[in-house]
Amino acid sequence: MKRILVSASIALALSGAFAFAQSTTTTPTPTEKHFRHHSHDPQQEAAWLTKKLNLTADQTAKLEPILADRSQKMAALRSNTALSHDQLREQARAIHESTQQQLATVLTPDQLQQMKSMRPHRHHGAPSQGQPQTAPPAGL
Repeated sequence: MKRILVSASIALALSGAFAFAQSTTTTPTPTEKHFRHHSHDPQQEAAWLTKKLNLTADQTAKLEPILADRSQKMAALRSNTALSHDQLREQARAIHESTQQQLATVLTPDQLQQMKSMRPHRHHGAPSQGQPQTAPPAGL
């Protein structure tokens, strides 16, 4: 009887330790969730934009390296654990602005406008209804 009680106690203690170990895994910060959510495959994104914006083969060929460069820079940014949340956000914004400038050299003004209208509306950082928006939000 004592053996069963000791065995059951040990099994219970071990299962509790395993459950605790599983619950203490690190959960991603909001910034990490944001960056992971926005990581894209450059080829798939270029194919999707080609279809949605009716891009020419030349435009698609120029678009892929731009998107690949953005993807590589964002991956490097995600892996940099030395930056604060604000620094991450600022550098991500700079990457998106650079990407937008590069895309503006490839896409027509109509295609740029159409691409901007396809982006989901941002709820955070948007001006209040009483304030005019001076520039479109940066990013793809």
